[in-house]
Amino acid sequence: MNGGPVLDLHRLRLLRELKHRGTLAAVAEALAYSPSSISQQLSVLEKEAGVPLLEPVGRRVRLTAQAEILVAHTEAVLERLERAEADLAASLRDVTGRGITGVLRVAAFQTAALALVPDALSALREAHPRLRVEITQREPESALPALLARDFDLVITEEYPGDPGPRPAGLEYAELGQDELTLALPSPASQGAGLREAAGAAWVMEPEGTASRRWAMRLCRAAGFEPDVRFESTDLLLHLRLAERGHAAALLPGLVWAGRPPAVPVVRLREQDRVRRLFAASRRGGGSHPAVRAFRDALAGGFAERS
Repeated sequence: MNGGPVLDLHRLRLLRELKHRGTLAAVAEALAYSPSSISQQLSVLEKEAGVPLLEPVGRRVRLTAQAEILVAHTEAVLERLERAEADLAASLRDVTGRGITGVLRVAAFQTAALALVPDALSALREAHPRLRVEITQREPESALPALLARDFDLVITEEYPGDPGPRPAGLEYAELGQDELTLALPSPASQGAGLREAAGAAWVMEPEGTASRRWAMRLCRAAGFEPDVRFESTDLLLHLRLAERGHAAALLPGLVWAGRPPAVPVVRLREQDRVRRLFAASRRGGGSHPAVRAFRDALAGGFAERS
């Protein structure tokens, strides 16, 4: 292939962004370009590759089979670059002996953000005062695709009993700890009863499509009833308040108490249904970056202190 066109990595990254974000407009918004500029760059890439890379589908475009091949190779190149960046950062830290610097972008769901993130930030402020950590509250269902798209460097995610969920290719996971799940019943007189006694109660759950909702529905159905879900919210503090006021049964994770004693009597679940696992996810190759590793270790250390 002497004398042929060289594929430009910047344009390949644009193609990869389109794969992950779905539309030219979304790519343009994320990268602060105009859609026409993105389109022009991808047209140049098509000429370099010598094959069509996009095909129209209604008002949108999708990647051709050849484009998917290029994206797969681009992912491999970016993973190597991610590892190179992590190794370089680690070597500089070893040489200088100074604290970690730079910016770390983290996404965390609500209970992790409340119970784990503040302590981790305190630990890092002492050890690495020049590291800027930016936190966004985001549910794992949207945070993990954003991690792949490089909007974040680390995402705190979860797995419920019997529902490990898909793990996107290109990510690596480190377990932070286990969080006990309990049942809060709306009637104080029914405390100490089990899941079956909640069959006639109103329920609060997270929205359809979330891992928590899938697990909760499976749990109730296994107990022989279809729950009357009257309240839906991703806000676990609302779940807690509704349970406290006697308006709904709720399945609550231990982290919702943020280290304080439970504010409402709770019922323990069966052992096989009792524990969700928390993980720190990062892009493959980026998990060894000193900033990612330091924040992950701070999260795990704070989790261990609560156990």
